[in-house]
Formats: sequence, C-alpha cells, structure tokens
Amino acid sequence: MSPPLLMNTDARRLFLDRHLLLRQGSGPCTGADLGDVLGGLGFVQVDSVNTLARAHDLILWSRRTRYRPRALDHLVSRHRAAFEHWTHDAAVLPMQFYPMWQLKFARDEARIRQRWPACRRPGWEGETQAILQRIADHGPASAAEVAPDEPRGGGGWWDWHPSKTALEYLWRSGRLAISHRVGFRKVYDLAERVIPAPYRDASMAAPDVVDWAMSAALDRLGFATGGELAAFFDIATRDEARRWCAEALAARRIIAIEVEMADGSRRPCVSTPQILDGLAALPAPSQRVRLLSPFDPALRDRARAERLFGFHYRIEIFVPEPQRRFGYYVFPVLQGDRLIGRLDAKRDKGVLSVRAFWPEKGVRMGLARQAGLMAELQRVLPLAEAAGIQLAPDWLRT
Repeated sequence: MSPPLLMNTDARRLFLDRHLLLRQGSGPCTGADLGDVLGGLGFVQVDSVNTLARAHDLILWSRRTRYRPRALDHLVSRHRAAFEHWTHDAAVLPMQFYPMWQLKFARDEARIRQRWPACRRPGWEGETQAILQRIADHGPASAAEVAPDEPRGGGGWWDWHPSKTALEYLWRSGRLAISHRVGFRKVYDLAERVIPAPYRDASMAAPDVVDWAMSAALDRLGFATGGELAAFFDIATRDEARRWCAEALAARRIIAIEVEMADGSRRPCVSTPQILDGLAALPAPSQRVRLLSPFDPALRDRARAERLFGFHYRIEIFVPEPQRRFGYYVFPVLQGDRLIGRLDAKRDKGVLSVRAFWPEKGVRMGLARQAGLMAELQRVLPLAEAAGIQLAPDWLRT
C-alpha cells in the first residue's frame, strides 16, 4: 500500500500549529505561561543582533505579543525554570530538559577536544582548572572578569582569548552554566550553583536520551525525515536517527507518510497516527500579519521552509552591502499559512524605521493587507522600544 499523503495545505497548518503560529495566541508570556511556550517550541535560539529586538525575544513575542524580554531573563536567572546551552546553536531550553543534556555535554566535550586545538588560539586548555577555581572561590564571572589583562584578539566574533575559550569549553561540557546575563554578556557560574539539584542529579542512559530527543522533535515538528528529527536538538547522531526510525516503524510507534511540497513534489517523512488524527480539529489559520525573526524555529531549516512554503530566505549579514538583494537583517512576514514577504526595518533614534517591504510573488498588497502589516508594526513598537513608525517614501516594493 502507498503511504498516506499529507497535502501541502494540511502540512502547512500542522507545521505552523506545532510551532505555535497557527492560532492568534494569548496569555501574559510570563512565569508558567512562558514556560509552556518555551516547552511547546522546545527551545528558542539566542542571537546577539538587535536591529529591532533580539532573536529570542522576537520569537517569543511572535507567539505572545504581551511578552517582554525581562520575562525570559527571570525564567533563567531568578526562577531557574530554563537554562542556556546548545541545540544547533546557542539556545534557551526548559529546565526539565537538563537531564537529557548530560549526553550532549559529553558529546560536545569530545568534539571540542578534537576540533578546537586546530581552530582556537593556543593556551585555553591550560586555563580550565584555574578558571574553575576562580569561579568556585569568587563567584560568577564573565569572560572580561576572569582574565582582564589577557590580550584580546582582533579577528572577529570567534577570535576568543584563551580564557574565553576555556569558559566556553567548561560551559559546553556542563561544568559551568550561565547564571545570568548583563546586557548580552554571559555570566558563568558552577553548574551546581545554577541548576536545581533534581535536574542536575538526574541521569538517563544514552538510548533513552536518543529516544526522547527523536520523539520530542517529532512532537514539535508534526512530520519530518529522520535527519530533520536528529537536527532538531542536535543530540542524536545520523546513525542513531536511522536506527530509531527503523525500530519505531517496526514497532508501529511512527508511520511512513508522504508530504506534498509547495511545488507539488512529494517528500517521504514519518509522523504518528495520533498527530495525523488531529488534523481535522485544527482551526483555520489566524489572519494576523505576523513579523518573524530570521531565526524563528519555523524557519531555522531554510531548505525545509523553502520546500514547504515556497519561501526562499537567506540572511545577508555577511554579504557585502553592494551585493545584498534585500538588506542586512530582513524579517520574514507570515499571514495565515503563507509567508507573504520580507521587511527591512530597524530601530533608529527612537522610531521604527521601515526601509522596504518586498511582497512574495503572487501576493497582492491591497489596502486590507497593508493595514494588517501596519497593525503588526504598531504592536511591535513596545518590544522595540520605539515611539512610532517612519516609512521610507518607496517602502512598498511591489
């Protein structure tokens, strides 16, 4: 028998619902409600660029417009209900995931020991014990505080001085944790002084962690290939993912399906009968015009977003300005189950300056859709700490 076919319209609705983008969304996005959003997404990526708002803040705001950045700070640094570590990149994760991250700590440590000696400035390995002792004796510290007289590099973001490299190694391997941030600067402390004991002391066997990571990823994606499931938390290896899929299919925990892509092609994936049975209950998409972060979980896998939505997106931060097609940091814009365009906007001298909006091919920017976009820009003003909107004369690039 042929595997079940998930039509593209249904696939988009399911995918957006699993990413908390199908419905309007309400709630204060503080405390338990913020914890529910974070748990539903699985993680939010942390990024330093702040043209309008930082990535993690815009990701959460896109789901709950009442969200404000201090709520996530409090979840991590006061309530200890979340922690910072890595998935595919730096991220904030629910604290209940910490026991599963013990495997990631061990695997990251092994990778770092193999790779960093060739790509980081020498001397960092000799700093680790001294830094651990310094933090144990004197409390939390940032990279600037552990070695204030150490020469800094001039080669960019990743040209760390040896003590900074040692700090990152100790954090990635689980011996240190992020206590809090000052501005965007990480402040490190011993893991035992940051992570609550019930989570820190819990342990799981590697096969159980892999099973959790693959199952939890499928819950949050709705459908995926084995490679996409492995990439979600970046814990399971490709071989482990293939083995998990084969065993889960044989046990009928998951089923093979085909998913129709935006161009009409079909992509083999897996899902569960329970997920597919829920399709009929999904509501029609919210018609809110919604501003997304370039690092939104729904768009993190650029190739998948292009296949599913027909939306080609590449960030142009590292592209020389004359060669940029759109702009330095352009925001994808969602309406319903469609990505309708991209917006070049930034906070500038207390206002939200809109340089350009490029509609996608086939998207008509009538008065109603323009009004929806303007309403979203008004909604984001408090998050951006801007007093008003300034439109460039030629902002609508039809």
